Amino acid sequence: MSNRLSDILANVNRDSLAQAFDAAKPAGDFVPLPAGEYVAHIVSGECFTSRQNETPGYKLTFKVIEGEYAGRQVWHDIWLTPAAMPMAKRDLGKLGITTLDQLDRPLRQGIRCRVRVTVRQDDGQADYNRVRSFDVLGVDTPGPDPFAPAAQPAATPSPRGEADEAGLPAKAVTPDDGIPI
Repeated sequence: MSNRLSDILANVNRDSLAQAFDAAKPAGDFVPLPAGEYVAHIVSGECFTSRQNETPGYKLTFKVIEGEYAGRQVWHDIWLTPAAMPMAKRDLGKLGITTLDQLDRPLRQGIRCRVRVTVRQDDGQADYNRVRSFDVLGVDTPGPDPFAPAAQPAATPSPRGEADEAGLPAKAVTPDDGIPI
C-alpha cells in the first residue's frame, strides 16, 4: 500500500483540491467558549463512566444555535453517585427524566436550553468550559435530515383505489373488463 498523495487522490480532482488548499485560511486554535449564556439544543445524552475513577455519569452535549458561536458544543456531566444524586435529579428532572431506567432511552430531539457556561482551568493551566447550569426553554421541531433519502411522490390511486404490491396504482377497472364498477 502506497502512502503517496498521488495514490490516495486517485479518485479526486487534484487541481481543484490544490486550489482549495491554496485558497484556505488556516483555522484558529480551538479555545473554550467565553463565559456567558448561550441558547443551545441538546444534541445527545449518553451514559458513561469516568476514565480515572470509573464513576458513572450521564453526559449532555449542547450545541449553540444562536449568535457568534453557533455550531460550537459544550458538555455537561451529571454524576450518578449517592453524593451527587440531588444535583442529578435536579438536572435530569428538567428533561423529564424521573427514573434511572429512562437514561437508556434516547432524549427527545430539539430540546432548546439556556446554558450558563464558565471557563475553568485544570491543574496544567489549560482552560476549559464547564456548564454551570441550564434551563429548558422549549422543544423545537427538528429540521429535515440532510442525509435522508429523497421523498417519493405519493401514488395516484386508481378510480377504485386499488394498488399493486409496490403501492403503485393498479390498472383502472372498466366495464369492458367484465367486472362491475
